[in-house]
Amino acid sequence: MTYFLHAPIDGFRMALSLPAGEPRLFAFHKGNLVLDASGNVPTRTEAEAAGLEIDGMAPLGTLEGRPCVVAYLTPTRALPDGWSAKSLRFLFGALDVGVLSVAAVGSQVAHFMSTNKRCGTCGEPTVASEKERSVRCATCERDIYPAVSPCVIVLIHDGPRILLTRQPRFPRGLYGLVAGFVEAGESLETCARREIAEEVGIEIADLEYVASQPWPFPSQLMVGMTARYASGEIVVDTTELEDARWFDVGALPMIPPPFSIARHLIDRFMASYNERK
Repeated sequence: MTYFLHAPIDGFRMALSLPAGEPRLFAFHKGNLVLDASGNVPTRTEAEAAGLEIDGMAPLGTLEGRPCVVAYLTPTRALPDGWSAKSLRFLFGALDVGVLSVAAVGSQVAHFMSTNKRCGTCGEPTVASEKERSVRCATCERDIYPAVSPCVIVLIHDGPRILLTRQPRFPRGLYGLVAGFVEAGESLETCARREIAEEVGIEIADLEYVASQPWPFPSQLMVGMTARYASGEIVVDTTELEDARWFDVGALPMIPPPFSIARHLIDRFMASYNERK
């Protein structure tokens, strides 16, 4: 399953005003989701009873009508005995898809809260808005909103082949797709062509948008595209990549996991290609 591809999921509604009821507490410690001794997302009462010390909390929304709040802990905080904080990357498949999707939203809100406690211009404390997801500096009279970093990711195909790349930080044997952040003044299409030219040195045609995916590490928006190979030989940018090569769809190496948009693009192309055979 590709998580977050159509986020927010059915049943979840972001809100700053919550209904009555015991809220689930989506707390984050060093960017990781805090779980109780049973490996579940606790309620706020359970967290307080266990002695979890939080440094900031805000309404998040409702999941199936149940209120949810988000919180963050400073890195020096200790967790209650038996409790843990785990990366969302390692919780795919372990938590309910709805809970995990809400946690993904919460992680981005928690990151925003923890990194904007003070104004980046004057250094004065900020105050959370009661009307929208933002904070305000009363001194500068400046409203600050959660930053989202757009990033394009492109599946390049040539007949039965797709171009896969490998970054040095990837697990051994894993290959992914060409991807990169959108720079100031760029359109998504311009960014895609620039990243492809820079990283692998080829030209593309028929660039098409497929889908987008919020990616909470910490706050990216992945924009998935496909493109047809047009010309050029692969020239690997070794400052970014370890390897890049063509692979036949019937002989792929290890590819990204099912929860990623990269895998969605690959699976989608393979299904389409097999239908045309």
